[in-house]
Parts: sequence; C-alpha cells; structure tokens
Amino acid sequence: MDDDQRYLAVRSKDTRFDGVFYVGVTSTGIYCRPSCPALTPKQVNTRFFPSAAAAQRAGFRACKRCRPDASPGSPEWNVRADVVGRSMRLISDGAVDRDGVAGLADRVGYSERQLNRLLVAELGAGPLALARAQRAQTARVLIETTDLPMSDIAFAAGFSSIRQFNDTVRDVFARSPSGMRRFGTGRADPRNCGDPAGTGSAETAGPGTVTLRLPLRPPIDLDHLFGFLATRAVPGVEEAADGGFRRVLALPHGSGVVHISRGDTDDHVWCRLCLDLLKDLGTAVQRCRRLLDLDTDPHAVADALGAGGDPLAGIVARRPGLRAPGSADPAETAVRAVVGQQISVAAARTVTGRLVERFGTPLAFPLGGLTRTFPGPEVLAAASPEDLPMPTGRAAALIAVSAALAAGDIDLGPGADRDRAAARLRGLRGIGPWTSDYIRMRALGDPDVFLGSDLGVRTSLERLGLPGDARSAGKAAHERWRPWRSYATHHLWAASRDSPSAVPDGTPTTTAAPDATGRALDDEDENDERRPEHESGRIATAVGNGRAVGGGRRAGAVHRPRRRDTAV
Repeated sequence: MDDDQRYLAVRSKDTRFDGVFYVGVTSTGIYCRPSCPALTPKQVNTRFFPSAAAAQRAGFRACKRCRPDASPGSPEWNVRADVVGRSMRLISDGAVDRDGVAGLADRVGYSERQLNRLLVAELGAGPLALARAQRAQTARVLIETTDLPMSDIAFAAGFSSIRQFNDTVRDVFARSPSGMRRFGTGRADPRNCGDPAGTGSAETAGPGTVTLRLPLRPPIDLDHLFGFLATRAVPGVEEAADGGFRRVLALPHGSGVVHISRGDTDDHVWCRLCLDLLKDLGTAVQRCRRLLDLDTDPHAVADALGAGGDPLAGIVARRPGLRAPGSADPAETAVRAVVGQQISVAAARTVTGRLVERFGTPLAFPLGGLTRTFPGPEVLAAASPEDLPMPTGRAAALIAVSAALAAGDIDLGPGADRDRAAARLRGLRGIGPWTSDYIRMRALGDPDVFLGSDLGVRTSLERLGLPGDARSAGKAAHERWRPWRSYATHHLWAASRDSPSAVPDGTPTTTAAPDATGRALDDEDENDERRPEHESGRIATAVGNGRAVGGGRRAGAVHRPRRRDTAV
C-alpha cells in the first residue's frame, strides 16, 4: 500500500488494517489505529508507520481513545518466513527480554548490526524499540486490570528498573502509571472469563491471575475452533469447560493455566491467565494468540480461497472466519503428531493422556481436570521404548524426535526456519511427509501447508470433483490457494465430516468404511511409521491399547501397511 491507499483506509475507519499500520497525526503528536473513531485528520498532517514502536520512536504518543497498542497483531508475520518475520515472532514471544538482542540475533543466524539494520529498514525501529513497545503494552494491561504494586508490575512486564518503567509509560501513554490506574478500564467480569459463578477475581484467585481481552479481526468461527481443540484435548493438560477451552501452559519461568471463552462482541475473546510468575504474561498471551490463530486476516483468506469459480468457494462461504489452530507448545505438538500415527484421534488422546500421567509434572494447584504439565522433550528423550504405551517402532520415533528437540538439533520455536525444521524432521526414522507437514502447519504456524495425502482432504476433494491424486493436485491445481493452503486443509477437513449433500456440488465417490472419528480408513497412503519388521519381510505382533497392532502375512503376498491419518 502507498500513503494514498493508507489514507483512504483511515477515512473509511476500516478495522481490517488495525495492527497492519499506524497513523501519526503531526498536529496533535499522537498515533492511532486506522479505525480510530476520532475526527479524520487532514492528509497533509498524517504520517504512516509499520509498527507502534516506529511511531513511538518518532515522538508520537498512543491515542487514549482507540488504544493502538492493543490492536491485533499484523497477519504479515504469520506468513513471512524471512529473517524479519522470524525476528518479529521471537520478539513477541519475549526473546529480547530473556536473552537480549545478542540472543535474538543468534537465534536467527545474523549479527546484531545486520539484524538491527534489517528491522529499522522494514519496521522503522530496532529490536530494542520493538521489545520496549511490547513491554509498555504488557505494563498497561497489568496497571489497568490488577491491584499489583507498581514495582511488581515493572519487573513482570520485563523492565530492568522502576525508573525505566516510569519513563516508558509516560513517553508512550502521556500519563504516569498511577494516573493510568485511576482512569483505567477496570477488571473484566469474571463470569466472562472462566469463572461462571462469579466468585473469583484477580485478588481471590491469587496474585498471578490476570483477565484480559485478546483482540482479533472478525469474523471468527469459535464453534469450530473450540470444537477442534476439544476433540483433541489431552486428559490432564486440556479440557473443554464452561463453553470455552482451557489448558496448561509451559512457560519460560514456570507454568500456568489459561481459560479462553467468548467475548462480549465478535472482535475479541476473553482470556483468564493464572501464572506462577507474572513475568511470563507477555509470552503466555502470544502463545494463546498463536494457538487460536488470532492474528490472521479472515477476509484475505476468504478472498483467496473463495474466489469466483473456485471449487472451494462454497465450502469457505459455509464457515466464515474459520481459523487454522496453531500450538501453545511446539514440542508437545510434535510428540502428539508422532503418537497419532496409525490410530484414531480418540485413541491418540488416550495414549497421550497416559504419557502425561506417567511423565508429566504435577501442578502445584490443579484446576478442574487440569493436573499436570505436558512432559518436556528432555524427559521423553530419556525414556525407554518399553516404557511408552505404543508399538516399539513408533516409540523409537517419538524418542528420536524428543532427543533432537532437547539437543537443539531441531528448532520448532516461533523464530524457526520452517524449511530447515521440516527437512530435519524428515531425516528422522519414522517421520514421513504427512507427519512433518502436520507439525509444520500446527507447531510452526505455517499458513501454507497442504496435506494432500490426508484421507479427510482426499475425501472432500473427491466430493468436489477434483480429479487426480491428491498429492499431485496439491502441487498443481491447488497452487492458486497459496499462501493460505493450511486454511484450505482445515476447510476440507471440516467438509469431510459433513454429509455429502451438505458439500456444494458434491458427489460422494468414496466407499471406504469410516473409523471411530468419522473418517475413512486409508490403506493406500505412505506410512509415516517404518518399523524394521516391515523391511525384513515379517511383522511382529505387538499389543497396545488392548489390541493387536500387527500380524503375519502369507508368503508371496504384497503387504500394504495400514495407516489412519489423524489430525491430533
């Protein structure tokens, strides 16, 4: 966009551009969202900035009316896989606060000087200024929603001193911290945030409890989003509760529990966080946003997938605002993807729940069905295959993935190089294309992964009348869905669970029997779990979950390993 196009967005008060860019008004010295309800300034008095940090660096203070620092994040950083996109994801995760600029530069493989130059060129601010803007936003949330002492808030938000905290708050918001608390918005109603009885608040729930709104770009299909997460909820770590979803979080300085529920309007969701240490607040918020895919632009996705004449248009129109759920813990997602090989979603939940029960760390204060943290990769890497409730070949693959994650050989964090991580995953025994692509889509948050070999996707493609093998179709006919092919995959998954008559222009062609999840069994797809018994010409009988998972074969027969592709 050029400045004329940006000004048109400001004149139209278009909320889709909130967080994409910021407008500074030279006559008042403030910066706003494009949708600020105040009187539209003259174009000659406007300056446009790619980030809030750039506006602050230029001397503008945040508007007290539209609160631009609370805008949804830019969807650009989910799509971009270059060093700037990776750096922005790391900064939002708190990497600068924990490891400094040197640690950030080391994570992305650049020198500090080069990284600073790249960020200033594209965002108008370096990594320190970008982290400072995020600390200011965290401080504002704590000031306005809790009664914590200002000294506690300063260090919880990531500031190194009280003086730095006071100066930053005054510079960014043109108010002292105490002044912001007097004129703050107050706490949210606890009945909206995981306490339906209304008996809890920030004080009664403990000093580490914060309730806040997570802004988003509407529309959002929360029924599908919560249903997707609830179907895959691991006992002890996740559960559907009170019309929302809650789970345990493993954070840099401790653990926490989050309860997410519907907002009062469609432009936000409520988030109630109970943390061991409040200094993890910023990181916890960003991980919740990635889990729910709140920074995406649903209009851009719908425009790309639902264009006129596209066979996917009817499916997309039936589910406006469908999100592609990410991950609150990438290592956990990788383990669950391996566990889910060859078994149904329900069986994978059971097996993963046993892993949590045996290897997870108990919470100091259990909440409902949430009792343990998910075991870290270093714990699972030290386990013996005989100790894992699954076939030996899959157990070996799980241990190999965990060992690579624990040693740092594979990086699945927010700043990871997606291509490199996927290649290293595929280099591990027992990890095939489907598993590595699923991990890339969920754990790495890549919006452009098409699981063409997945049975649910293939079923929906056949109903839509798309010819040819799904894998070749994903490489050719579906190139037009770039860069949103992960969303296409989720739409096709959702459509595969509909009745055939509910799919626009659908003619069901599959005759395979459905499994326990409603999806058909797949005997033809490539097996992600290559057990030694397959290669040696015999299949040993193993018992897992109370049933045989292997058997013999007669001489001369062609063996096709069975597999159930599941999205766990």
